[in-house]
Amino acid sequence: MAFHFQSTIFGQLVRLVSRGRLFQYPDENNPSLWKGAAQKDDAAPVHAKTEGRLESTSHAVDGHGSILIVGWYGPDDPENPQNWPVALKHLIAFQLCLLNFAVYIASSIYVPGEASLMPEFGVSDIDMALVRCSGLPLSEMPKIGRSGIFFWTLFTFILLQLPVGFAPNVAVFLVFRWVTGFCGSPCLSTGGGTITDIYDPTAVPLLLCIWASAGICGPVFGPIIGGYLAPAMGWRWTIWVFTWMCVAVLLTMFFLFPETSSANILYQRAKRLRKTTGNDRLKSQSEVDAAHHTPKDTLVMLGHAFTLTFGEPVILLVDLYAGLLYGVLFLWFESFPLVYGDIYHFTSGQQGLVFLGIFVFAAVTVSIFLLWTRFKIVPKMRDDSFVPESLLPPTFVSCFALPVCLFWFGWTARPDVHWIVSVLGSGLF
Repeated sequence: MAFHFQSTIFGQLVRLVSRGRLFQYPDENNPSLWKGAAQKDDAAPVHAKTEGRLESTSHAVDGHGSILIVGWYGPDDPENPQNWPVALKHLIAFQLCLLNFAVYIASSIYVPGEASLMPEFGVSDIDMALVRCSGLPLSEMPKIGRSGIFFWTLFTFILLQLPVGFAPNVAVFLVFRWVTGFCGSPCLSTGGGTITDIYDPTAVPLLLCIWASAGICGPVFGPIIGGYLAPAMGWRWTIWVFTWMCVAVLLTMFFLFPETSSANILYQRAKRLRKTTGNDRLKSQSEVDAAHHTPKDTLVMLGHAFTLTFGEPVILLVDLYAGLLYGVLFLWFESFPLVYGDIYHFTSGQQGLVFLGIFVFAAVTVSIFLLWTRFKIVPKMRDDSFVPESLLPPTFVSCFALPVCLFWFGWTARPDVHWIVSVLGSGLF
């Protein structure tokens, strides 16, 4: 486990301060390490793969002559994220879940404090609704990787909570809520890539489901915590609580979150080998691919997500549907204080507890989905009969559950119907 401290933010800092004397990589202690791999795989094509992994080192030719492609030191290379210990993989996944939960709890934890926030800033219910209605693929660039994206965007997210918590007026509050939301987006947009980096393809669907569920739990548990915190301490304390929660996650990732991008790991390996051997022909595949790239090519790559969105109808439809779900979720949450506060006369803390209906149903649904994936999808992936459409059947149920949920909730939220009926309806979300 200590070996992987080298690529954490902490490890990088230690290496920088010690000038590479501490947390050394194997190839720094033995610069000739790559030669054995090169001899074994000297004839392999540049893009050859063994059991889904890039072979170690092979020859390629570019416009400047023969070069050596630096890859893995064989199928059991300990630096390959796919070969990392299971305990380390689970630790990384756990940190991703914590990050997802901590960032997304920010979307709803302060909602119970709106009652005191609105008169302080002199704004209406409609103005406050804008607060909840308000990540580029940089991690795919080998030179950048993923761990730095997670750490520094979360660091910025935390710093920018200061003007939110100390906001003197609603304009400052709204602007910095939007900016912090942008800085918090990589946890959702990049987390799936990290899981794909380290887990076998048959385990990815299971881990993606668990990781995504942590993000849903954030908005659900936010009002529960805020419901008791805001009346006792004021709305500003709801900001400080999740900020300190994010600080705890940041410190954990500082020490325990290594780089998982294979392209970045091989890029850094090639840089080290060039330095220790003096052989400038040693390059990673990503460097060869980007040798003739212009700034325009980089911008095109960064804009690939947008071209895919508007150029592929399936992706556009899925994105629109996901946007609809998020929009409905946060706008719908606006009605909870109106229903359970104005109609059923719940206290602020009790209003937060009604969100547990969504959590209970989610726990049941996720468990069923995990079992279905484990016994229905994973076997197909192992015998090569899997196609992406195999994952669609649950959506045929969920697409009907959403409108049923909203109609159920809307039509039963009245004084002559017990409150538990609408809570049960909310669970269908």
